[in-house]
Amino acid sequence: MTLIDFLILLLVAGLCGALGQAISGFSRGGCLVSIALGFIGALVGLWLSRALALPELFALEIGGTRFPVVWSIIGSALFVAVIGLLTRRRV
Repeated sequence: MTLIDFLILLLVAGLCGALGQAISGFSRGGCLVSIALGFIGALVGLWLSRALALPELFALEIGGTRFPVVWSIIGSALFVAVIGLLTRRRV
């Protein structure tokens, strides 16, 4: 994997994390948080798809590494929603 492949992978993960934050309606942090959420969402989404025996819907191959875009968005939305529920401010 070259540097350009790694940067493209970070960009795709950031977009997936940002979409997950937008879907869940809870946003905290900037670009680096979105990138981390994209990777965490990919892990959560793949775990969920394997547990439910669902297919990998859309995956990009970047530098020999497959990145599951749809499951990353779904996983990051679920992860952000759980974080949002746990960290809501009480009035």
